[in-house]
Amino acid sequence: MPFTVSVRSPELSALDAPLLAVVLAQDEALPRELLPLDEAGGGAVGRALAAHDFTGRRDETLHLGGGSTGPRRILLVGTGRAADRALGLKRAAAIAARQARKMGVDRIAVFARALDGRDAEWLTAGLHAGAWSYDDLKSPPPEDERKPELAEGFVLGEGDALAAAVAVGNAIGAGQALARRLGMMPGNVCTPDVLAETAEDIGRRHGMRVTVMGRAQLERMQMGSFLSVAQATPQDPKLVTLEHRKGTGKPIVLVGKGLCFDSGGISIKPAQGMEWMKFDMSGAGGVLGAMETIGRLGLNVNVVGILGATTNMPSATAVKPGDVVRSAAGKTIEVINTDAEGRLVLADLLTHAKSFDPAVVIDAATLTGACVIALGHMATGVFGPDEALVNEVVGAARRAGEPGWALPVWDEYRDLILSDVADIKNSGGRPAGSITAAMFLKEFVDYPWVHLDIAGTAYSESDTTMLPKGPTGIPVGTFVEFVRGRLG
Repeated sequence: MPFTVSVRSPELSALDAPLLAVVLAQDEALPRELLPLDEAGGGAVGRALAAHDFTGRRDETLHLGGGSTGPRRILLVGTGRAADRALGLKRAAAIAARQARKMGVDRIAVFARALDGRDAEWLTAGLHAGAWSYDDLKSPPPEDERKPELAEGFVLGEGDALAAAVAVGNAIGAGQALARRLGMMPGNVCTPDVLAETAEDIGRRHGMRVTVMGRAQLERMQMGSFLSVAQATPQDPKLVTLEHRKGTGKPIVLVGKGLCFDSGGISIKPAQGMEWMKFDMSGAGGVLGAMETIGRLGLNVNVVGILGATTNMPSATAVKPGDVVRSAAGKTIEVINTDAEGRLVLADLLTHAKSFDPAVVIDAATLTGACVIALGHMATGVFGPDEALVNEVVGAARRAGEPGWALPVWDEYRDLILSDVADIKNSGGRPAGSITAAMFLKEFVDYPWVHLDIAGTAYSESDTTMLPKGPTGIPVGTFVEFVRGRLG
């Protein structure tokens, strides 16, 4: 059963839920709304606060028993002194939902003082993040060891505005859950066919036009750059387009790299950690997750989602270092490193995006290890020649709790990707690696464009407290917030 969140009455003493999570800022006093509930429980919450057993530091939790009426358990969760309260609430809600899953409760209610619409939206999205799990390939535990699944969440409050905000949070949570599920699938399960089928399912449910093109059609479109990556695998590559046509004017186009597994090809990656390369489709997963959210919200705007899916494998037919391929735009590309394959796929996708006469194109890709070296796992790299547009995307990322940082795409960097035998080459070497990758993509755009390098943020190799190790759902929130921002 999909996890859902709804609004419930803030009357805590009458709350019928096995767990109540109370979100408190650092050194926040006991909210007056909790006084009757605390009295029914013998004053345990008040004593814990007075004794500084719980101070509300970020990620701090304290588990208490409930009283004779109301919730059976109470979980205090701290936000610290969050600069952005809504995002602090999101993090706290995710932690609360993760604790609820461990406890084996089927419902969780969340109370936070003085919620406004944005608070409720991100509180809901946080509950979805914490409730998410991927158990599809695990054998179920013995019957007597099974715990109930966390199926429902309640945001305590009242009013139509709060209910509307929770509905938005449900849509965002569903989109991020979809992206995370696709990312968590192993490469032999999440194939190009599966990404195409997922797009078709989104289209059926939300009335979007979906177009799927395979190898034969890509050959007719002369997508030699994309096909050079796909030539080593018997799996049919897929170019997938979803069209959400609800508004007027030129569409916003979202583009995602969908490498369902990236071995590096002939320039093969080190064996250690190569299993993480199933996440190389996170850009495509982000596009699908964003289109799911946009479809659920029925946003009155034209949005086109484009993804290119294949695998990068070594074989007797694989593209080789030194080969020259011709892109759909007509530019010739010298392949210096077959592990710089994402940009070869994106080159033809960005050319295809032009056919939609876009207002703006934003692409997302786990593109370069260099971006991880530059920014770590805290921020997405944001690249584009238009400073105002870059700032608009960075603002959307900030609102989504998916921080981005702008890096330069100065013309001087172009010299690093010039080839001796072709128009350009697909790798400029180690210096400024994430920038030269963006410069390569820039060769294929003549419209407003921003590139997101999510190599460091699309997945985590360790538990982040808010999320377990694995996919983060980035860049679904950034895409959705950008589109919402264009609604005015």
